[in-house]
Amino acid sequence: MLGKTAGGLFWMYRYLERAENASRLIETGQRIALTRAGNSDDEWASVLRTAGVHDGYVQKHDKIAKETAIDWMLRDADNPSSVLASVEKARSNARLVRTALTHDVWEAVNGWYMDMKEALARKVGERDLPKVLGLIRQNHGLVRGATQGTMLRNDIYDFTRIGTFIERADNTGRILDVKYYVLLPTAFSVGSNLDNVQWETILRSVSGGGGFRMVYGQDSGPREIAQFLILDRRMPRSLNFCCSKVRDNLNFLSSDYARRLPSLDLAETISGRFQTHDIDAIFDYGLHEYIQDILSALRDLGRQIEIDYRFYE
Repeated sequence: MLGKTAGGLFWMYRYLERAENASRLIETGQRIALTRAGNSDDEWASVLRTAGVHDGYVQKHDKIAKETAIDWMLRDADNPSSVLASVEKARSNARLVRTALTHDVWEAVNGWYMDMKEALARKVGERDLPKVLGLIRQNHGLVRGATQGTMLRNDIYDFTRIGTFIERADNTGRILDVKYYVLLPTAFSVGSNLDNVQWETILRSVSGGGGFRMVYGQDSGPREIAQFLILDRRMPRSLNFCCSKVRDNLNFLSSDYARRLPSLDLAETISGRFQTHDIDAIFDYGLHEYIQDILSALRDLGRQIEIDYRFYE
């Protein structure tokens, strides 16, 4: 496969995942703000930082406010990681690799783009926000279903999966980190009802509530939630699950191309971390520090994949 085609597939699926993830972060900010008394602008500053779009926002706006922050993340033309920009970039990459996609996948991506052009043509009001966030997830589900149901399990499919799961792992780490950017009112709040509500919000933001209760029941706390989102091998948004899928698909590429490249070694190292650490060790080390280490390793892995598979040639 040409490196340009591999890169187009990889980034197409990263951008699609990024669009849905932005909607999840917005919902996380909404829910966490409801647990706090008074002004919620600090929560939106933390969500912007977590999404990696804070610096661009403050260059354009004098102060952080909920409506402006949501608009920045959804549709602002100056935010290259907005939902609208991400879907537009995904569609551009889909056009670049059109012959590698099935008709169903192309139609799903193009349909998502058309829906977003209409839904985000103007600023989204408070009343319409849940509907728009739901539309983003629904469209991503259609693309995901078309991919799973119609794509051959070959190197094309491997690059779509690698892009998806690198982006998803990055997002899960960032959503977990919201808990540490959104400071509790005082240190005495740790372990309180407020603390637990915020942790429950983090869990709901990745649609993990039902699965979590199957595993841990009703009476579980922050440590169990963190374990579920970091270490659980069955939770499709956990760091462990996502990193193992990236490793597996890089392994398939290595077998198909009869070449073992440095990116596979990096992926195996990252995935191996989840087998050697338990949640107590992670909390002792520092959850924020651990998450930052994983996010840094994922960035290095993404760059190495681009080098190994010559995305720009």
